[in-house]
Amino acid sequence: MSLRNLVLPLLLAAATLSVPASPAVAADQVRQTTNLDASWKFLRSDAANAQSPTFNDSAWTSVNVPHTWNAQDGQDGGSNYYRGTGWYRKHVTPSTSLSGKRIWLQFDGVSLAADVWVNGTKLGIHQGGFATFRFDATSSLKLGQDNVVAVKVTNANNPDIPPLAADFTFFGGIYRDVSLVAVDPLAIRMGDFGGPGVYLSERSVSAGSASVDVTTKAWNNSTTARQVQVRTTVTDAANNVVATTTAATRSVAAAAGFDTVQNVQITSPHRWQGKADPYLYRATVDIIDATNGKVTDSLTQPLGLRSSVVDPNTGFSLNGQHLALHGVNAHQDRINEGWAVAPGQRAQDFDLMDEMGVNALRTAHYQQSQQVYDLADQRGYVVWVEIPLVNQVTDSAAFRANAAQQLSELIRQNYNHPSIFFWGIGNEQANDNTVTNGILTQLANQVHTEDPTRMSTYATNKGDTDGLANHTDVIGYNKYYGWYSSGTGPGAWADQLHAKDPGRRIGISEYGAGGSVNQHQEPAQQPATGGKFHPEEYESLLHENSWKQISTRPYLWGTFVWNMFDFAVDSRAEGDTNGRNDKGLVTYDRNTRKDAFYWYKANWTTTPFTYITSRRWTQRTTAATTVKVYAIADSVTLSLNGKVVSTKTSGDHIYTWPITLAPGQNVVSVTGGNGVSDSVTWTLG
Repeated sequence: MSLRNLVLPLLLAAATLSVPASPAVAADQVRQTTNLDASWKFLRSDAANAQSPTFNDSAWTSVNVPHTWNAQDGQDGGSNYYRGTGWYRKHVTPSTSLSGKRIWLQFDGVSLAADVWVNGTKLGIHQGGFATFRFDATSSLKLGQDNVVAVKVTNANNPDIPPLAADFTFFGGIYRDVSLVAVDPLAIRMGDFGGPGVYLSERSVSAGSASVDVTTKAWNNSTTARQVQVRTTVTDAANNVVATTTAATRSVAAAAGFDTVQNVQITSPHRWQGKADPYLYRATVDIIDATNGKVTDSLTQPLGLRSSVVDPNTGFSLNGQHLALHGVNAHQDRINEGWAVAPGQRAQDFDLMDEMGVNALRTAHYQQSQQVYDLADQRGYVVWVEIPLVNQVTDSAAFRANAAQQLSELIRQNYNHPSIFFWGIGNEQANDNTVTNGILTQLANQVHTEDPTRMSTYATNKGDTDGLANHTDVIGYNKYYGWYSSGTGPGAWADQLHAKDPGRRIGISEYGAGGSVNQHQEPAQQPATGGKFHPEEYESLLHENSWKQISTRPYLWGTFVWNMFDFAVDSRAEGDTNGRNDKGLVTYDRNTRKDAFYWYKANWTTTPFTYITSRRWTQRTTAATTVKVYAIADSVTLSLNGKVVSTKTSGDHIYTWPITLAPGQNVVSVTGGNGVSDSVTWTLG
């Protein structure tokens, strides 16, 4: 059943009793969260009986999490990085102030599967490398005493856990945060696929009003029945209360769950308008013990009020206005750190995307950190998220169940992010057969059941109208014209498909080319994709051709560059670095923006700038060359060694001049008519 339809009709009737607003209680006043990232012991192998509290781990390595054991071997090529078992152990002394609470052990990301023990008692197994999961550790923890948390992790291939195979490194380890979360026995549900337990569904949003259903899943873990109220309060960005409602008091039996649906109405809402105005309200749900008025649990979630439509002819619209989606794909890894990245690094990624003018993001090919979606909410990105159903499937009930689990985790954990518009059910399945299509049908139906307010999508590299392309509300095509196939861009293909099937809502989920900042060529020619020579100039040329064609076809609902950043693929041996996919517009270390970055910046932003391409090709052997500039400027003047060559205008942000270099150092400089300038030094010798 959908989240909107979980409760009985009689509960709906009681859910809208309004009461005067009272100040929302901050979650940290009723919930207590203890970070457990520091001081773990780690062993990169299996060890018998390592879950035992008395096991001697003194010889193990001391680490903090987030941590991965593949930070080096997962990025150096050779297709030989360690895929196996690792153990983590930590001593924890929970405060006696937690007496009477339910205490949950929360992991924000462990790859790819984890068995968890506390004091030798097994709490459970989680299979899936990208979602938050929690175990109730209340009965196993000893308050005020030393406790041992032991986690057996594996990133070995498992035929029942997607992804089975993919073109990226599967970094093993506890690579996101770990915490203890203590809640009152009368609390919002903690065990709902790692989700928040509060789900905000927008019934309708217009300039005049917004109607939002708030579904709260809660639990009475007390030993006696409790008298309960559920209160929802919506505040604006200035913390002013704009709506509130309290459900009628109800009696909840001991050890029983209860669900509440409330509706809030907001007049003249300030809508979430993407990057133009990513305005956020906050919805706070309080669980109240009606016998004494005490708030026993409280949770605040972001609320962005918006509506969207994808039309097969006019593309994506946000709040009734067409919005061209300037999108990129992004993996979550960093050089020398794998998936174990820090909050500041994620923020830096968004800073780079902001600089380039990105307004849409596909977090391929898996669920990423909650911080990623928080930043997308706050900065106004339109986001496509997906589960890691990549390339292959297993024809087994266990595989289907795990894919469904990962989709439920993805949707419930991210349900309240206004930035998310599309739930992805997979990428590039190799086989258009009965088994694969059956799984995709199952997952597409699950999206509509879990969340009828958003659209399902899928990324295919097979037939345009075959079975794989016919499961979801909208479809994306991975099209590498000029790289893995011939051609100068996707325009002709898109026009043919649009004419053949005008009702199909089509986008381009991936396009791009490899590019090395250390390799150069003039004139740029398509290289061998699997070869060691990926000149930066060809990557730029491909993106020039592709974007010029994409930009004139508004029926493409979204297009996403592959990729924003270089990333690790330990099986690759191409370009200038083994173990790397070099299709990023920014290098793996985030230190260098490639030339193609500035091509998109010229097309996707408005602040004047000039940028000389091929700038890193500093040592030249041929005197005759071409200066190419990307710019936002009313005109650009080129000077060579202090002498003006000429001034040009352009209708496509590209300016070129043939020049002849002199022996030795040559200073090439450009100045825009509005004062922006750039210069490089090239040495001929």
